[in-house]
Amino acid sequence: MTNVLVLVGSLRAASTNRQIAETAVQLAPEGVDLTIHEGLGDLPFYNEDVDVEGSVPAPVAAFRAAITAADAVLVVTPEHNGTVPAVLKNAIDWASRPYGASPLNGKPLVAIGSAFGQYGGVWAQDDARKAFGIAGANVLTEVSMAIPGSVVRFAELHPKDDAEVVEKLTAVLDGLVAATRPAAA
Repeated sequence: MTNVLVLVGSLRAASTNRQIAETAVQLAPEGVDLTIHEGLGDLPFYNEDVDVEGSVPAPVAAFRAAITAADAVLVVTPEHNGTVPAVLKNAIDWASRPYGASPLNGKPLVAIGSAFGQYGGVWAQDDARKAFGIAGANVLTEVSMAIPGSVVRFAELHPKDDAEVVEKLTAVLDGLVAATRPAAA
């Protein structure tokens, strides 16, 4: 079984990116388990003074444990003011520690999403890729998905019912899962 941790960069319960993440869970190939991490909003703002071994806040310990247990990470994010939402950036900061021993080290990671703008949130996705890469993840830049016009496009249509989203999301999952498997000799 391949375990993929899904991080959603929006805290809004009915966000389009949350719906895309839920669609990814439904589209998981056989032998792949996708789990949406529900605790990003519970992470305190990163503060090195409280990031002390033995007294790390419980939501942080749970978050790091979820990353450690995962074989790969799928990030689904909107774009806030041209970059990643604060909740996602904060999660990256927590996941990047402890320095040199991040639970992200070497994990395949893909950043995708949807946004209202005409580019579908590519700036946020690029910033997420950059920050996660610096944090140690094996960022798959060749696997991507940006869906523009989210507010209009999904006003009356759920992403799971959008053939283009399903096709692209299936390709994203295939690429992410392939990165978790050793190359054939």
